[in-house]
Formats: sequence, structure tokens, C-alpha cells
Amino acid sequence: MTPDDARELAGAAEGQRSERAPQGRRTGTLVLGAAVLALAAGIGIEIHGRASAETELASTTREAAVPVVTIIHPSSGAPDEQLTLPGSTQAFIDTPIYARTSGYLKKWYADIGARVKQGDLLADIETPEVDQQLRQAHADLSTAEANLKLAGLTADRNVTLFKTDSVSQQDRDNAVGALDANKAIVLSRQADVARLEQLQSYEKVYAPFDGVVTARNTDIGALIDAGASSPTRELFHMTAVKTLRIFVAVPEVYARVAKSGAKANITFEEYPGETFAGTVVRNSNSIDVASRTLNVEVDVDNANGEIMPGAYGFVHFTLPEESRNVTVPANTLLFRSEGLQVGIVRDGKAQLVPVKIGRDYGDKVEITSGLEAADQVILDPSDSLVSDTPVQIQAPHKAAG
Repeated sequence: MTPDDARELAGAAEGQRSERAPQGRRTGTLVLGAAVLALAAGIGIEIHGRASAETELASTTREAAVPVVTIIHPSSGAPDEQLTLPGSTQAFIDTPIYARTSGYLKKWYADIGARVKQGDLLADIETPEVDQQLRQAHADLSTAEANLKLAGLTADRNVTLFKTDSVSQQDRDNAVGALDANKAIVLSRQADVARLEQLQSYEKVYAPFDGVVTARNTDIGALIDAGASSPTRELFHMTAVKTLRIFVAVPEVYARVAKSGAKANITFEEYPGETFAGTVVRNSNSIDVASRTLNVEVDVDNANGEIMPGAYGFVHFTLPEESRNVTVPANTLLFRSEGLQVGIVRDGKAQLVPVKIGRDYGDKVEITSGLEAADQVILDPSDSLVSDTPVQIQAPHKAAG
């Protein structure tokens, strides 16, 4: 190869390299641009993904911050619709029997537990002093009657003689005055005899009413003092048990059930399963300011004598329709410094309302004011719950009655 050929070949090669250099640079620039675009796209996608995740997380956090509550509706009426109150029975009549004359007990005819009728003889009392005084009073009466008879004859004679001027007017007036005085003496002696006869009649002690002798505080030969100067001097103690009284303290909120004539049932532990009919006969018509209760008397028939005075029983009143309230579970109550409260849901927010409770049934309580049957009451409310807190209702359901 000649030098000229070599120079031509070298020139051709140089020309080819000059043509390939700009084409390679353009290809590299395109590749680099594509890589930058891919990186930018990846960064954009990642930023968008992070923003979406943050938005979703914020939304989830806000939703999680809203408390989820379970609600119930208050149950109308009380579980048993009855008001049960304790009370002790009392005899309709409870009377000590005293002696009305002094003496010695001759004999008694009734001991404790004896059922007697009105007028039955309970005891005989010997009264020698009264008997002697009565005999003397009869003698004094006889003397007074004799003097009256004589004074009457004298007065009649003087009146007749005065008509013929046989005696003076003074003698006639004296005779008439003596007659009037003897009449007064006779009346006095008659009254004294009647008084002593009455005292003598008290030698026999009779039952003043149908009932039971609950105590005998004397025995044969015991000295009897008239009167009731000391409780220990009573001869007998009697109670009338045909009808018994029961006094109960009815809370003020239920005072309407204690109207005269209202019916009530009475139960006693010694008679399980047995109910006795009673009737409200009267009440004190005044609320006790200390206990906020009304004193009510319920009478129960006890003709067969099953119930004993002093027995402890329970009086059951049927509540009228307007007196029945609502009940809620006990775990709906919140004890706050402001008082007893219940949380309810209104317009998607919790509201705390004050309530007053009536009877406590253990797992349920009676609400006398503050709630209605249509309210949505929060079950197991948080101690930190405050009014106007947004809440979510999980599953409302009807509370068990």
C-alpha cells in the first residue's frame, strides 16, 4: 500500500468517527433524560401515596377518636307495679283493765290467752269496807225518810190549823221549811246509797269488749286499790283482735296510693304464700318533714285470729297508672358532684341529664324524673363523658323489662 492509500484510509476512518460522535452524544442525552423522568415519576408517585396514606390515617384517627356507645331505651313501668312497705300490726283496741273499787281479789276467771266476749266475768273482788258503808247509807236513808214523813205530817197539820188561826204564820212557815229540808236530806241519802251501790257493783270485773286477755297481773287474795294510779295496778290487759291496724310510712311521691278506701294486700313471713286483704281507712293528711313520708293506717280483717298483734308484715299497694315511672339498668348511672346523672344521645352527641331515682331493684333502678321511654340512654358510660361529645351508636336495643 502506498502512502497515499494509507492517508486516504486514515481520512475515511476519521470521517466515520466524526459522523458517529454526534450521534452517540444524542443517544446518551436521551437515555439520561428518560432516567430523570422515571426518577421524577417515581418520586411523584411516592409523594402522592404518602399523602393519601396520611389523609386516610387522619380520617381513621378522627373516626377512632369518636366514642362508640351502646344505647338502651328505658322500660316503662316498674317490674312489679307494686309498692311494698313494712309495718307492724296493732290491736284495734288495746286496753288495761283496772279496779274501780278497793278490796281483795276473791277469784279470777280468765287467764292470758283467753278469748272473752263483752260482758264476760273476769274477776270477783271482796269489798268489806264498801259493804259496811252501804249498810250505813241505807240506815241513814231510812232515818231521813222517817223524818221526812214526820215533817210532812207536821207541815200538813200546821197549814190546816193556820186556816183557822189556830197557829201562827211563823209556825206554819217553820213546818213547811222543815219538810223541804227533810226532802233534801232524803235525796242526799239516796244519792249516797246509789254511789255505794255503784261501787259495790264494781266488785265484779267484766270484759268491756270482745277480745283476748294478754296479761293477768293479780291473783287470789291480792290487795286491790281502786283507780289507775300506776301501770302495775292493772288487773288485766285486753286487746281486740277481730280487726287489726297496720301503720305504714308511705313515701311522699306515692302518697296518692294511700287514699281512704284503697285496697292493699298484706303478707307475713309466718304465712308464706298467703295474702290477707286490707283497706286504707285513714292517713295523717300531713307529710312528716323529717322522713318525707305519710303515716297511713291499713285495717285487716282477723276474724279467725290467725294474725297476732305485733306481727311484722308487708303491705303491698298497687300503683296507679299515673304513678308508674321508667326503669333503667343500674350501669347507666353516673355519680357526679352535680348529683346523679344519665348520659343520653341527642343529634349524634352525648348529653348528661340529672335524674331522680325511686326504688332500687338491684340490677335496675326506677327513675322518677329526668327520663322518658323514648330517650336513648348510654349503657356503661365513661367516667370522663361530658355533654356535647360526638358519639357513634353501636347497636341500640330494647332494655329487658
